[in-house]
Amino acid sequence: MSPAGRIAPLDGVRVLELGNFIAAPTAGRMLADFGAEVIKVERPGTGDELRSWRLHPGSTTSMLFHTINRNKKSITLDLRTEEGRDAVRALAADCDVILENFRPGTIERWGIGPDVLNSINPEIVIGRISAFGQTGPLSSRPGFAAVAEAMGGFRNLVGDPDRAPVRVGVSIGDSIAGVYAAYGVMMAMFQREQRRGAGVEPSPLEERVIDVALNEAMFSMMESLIPDYQAHGVVRERVGGRMEGIAPTNAYVCANGKSVVIAGNADAIFHRLMVIIGRSDLADDAGLATNNLRWERRDELDAAIGAWTATLSADEVLDVLDEAGVPSGPIYTAADISESPQYAARDMIQKFDVTDGEQTIEGVGFPGIVPVLGASSLPIRSLAPELGQDTAAVLAAYLGQASHASASSASSASNASGDDNDDEGVGTR
Repeated sequence: MSPAGRIAPLDGVRVLELGNFIAAPTAGRMLADFGAEVIKVERPGTGDELRSWRLHPGSTTSMLFHTINRNKKSITLDLRTEEGRDAVRALAADCDVILENFRPGTIERWGIGPDVLNSINPEIVIGRISAFGQTGPLSSRPGFAAVAEAMGGFRNLVGDPDRAPVRVGVSIGDSIAGVYAAYGVMMAMFQREQRRGAGVEPSPLEERVIDVALNEAMFSMMESLIPDYQAHGVVRERVGGRMEGIAPTNAYVCANGKSVVIAGNADAIFHRLMVIIGRSDLADDAGLATNNLRWERRDELDAAIGAWTATLSADEVLDVLDEAGVPSGPIYTAADISESPQYAARDMIQKFDVTDGEQTIEGVGFPGIVPVLGASSLPIRSLAPELGQDTAAVLAAYLGQASHASASSASSASNASGDDNDDEGVGTR
């Protein structure tokens, strides 16, 4: 518990975030959510490009940026200048963690690579996110989550079998990579504290560099994709709303036009489900007694369940299934989540007034902090900072030189058009 009485297990941890877009900032958000001081470094003039993604009328900072960069501080430094890089090196001396998601080799060229940072701070943990990792034949290639999701095996399984693969509606590759980076950082810090307690020298640098590749983050989510192929020659294909080898589980349309998800794939649950829908013949069919057998007859089972759901409203279907202990649920929209008593009970939607300089939108809900510590989400301390709002305070506090604040933005013109290809961060496009 922090001195102020709030739950903040990472209170006292200082993170310098050099990342942009979604991947590294997601790792920074996770650390900030639990009390770490996360200092986000942005380009003078334009800042992180995510500030202007999905802008709606009347907004100057996107809700996406507010969501991913909450609980952080923002300073502006031009990392293409020696002055900006000097500031990073000086800040690194007082930081526990550096996060970055530039193309491999970029921060080395800037003179702020792992070897340099380690010479300044021999206990520092460095979280690095890139398209394909820091090593290997593809390491130097640029890449965004769309490419990584495809090359990680994920995209090939999303959609219907008779159509081209589709993309899910969120930046899943970036987000999973960010989660892995935060996890890796926490492991390295845990090991650091163990070694400190034992009076042992810090871990070697290579153990404190967390190397997360977007494609590998997605690949790690692919369950038994590779062993199934290499052991049995099975090549998984797209199966629409189903899950390969599991039946019955799908989305089914109800009488009022809404759809529900029903997962009746466990043996006992399948039996109950078939009885409920009036198909005791299927419940007692020995040819459907196991999941493998049911998968072979998945079309027949989906047709039977769909015929039943078509006679009832979505609420009626869910009431009957809940009473019988069959896992099922509605397919929520943003409106449904906003009105959900379950999300509200755990404080998973937290309200803030959002001001863009010209108008204030009152009571805008933002997703709460996961995982829960205690009975409900920890409170979000603040939305994303204004561009560079903490530059003067941070540089004065940690470098002891207030002059850095004005100097850091002096070369903003060189960065006004954004990163060039060689220095692009990893994100979603």
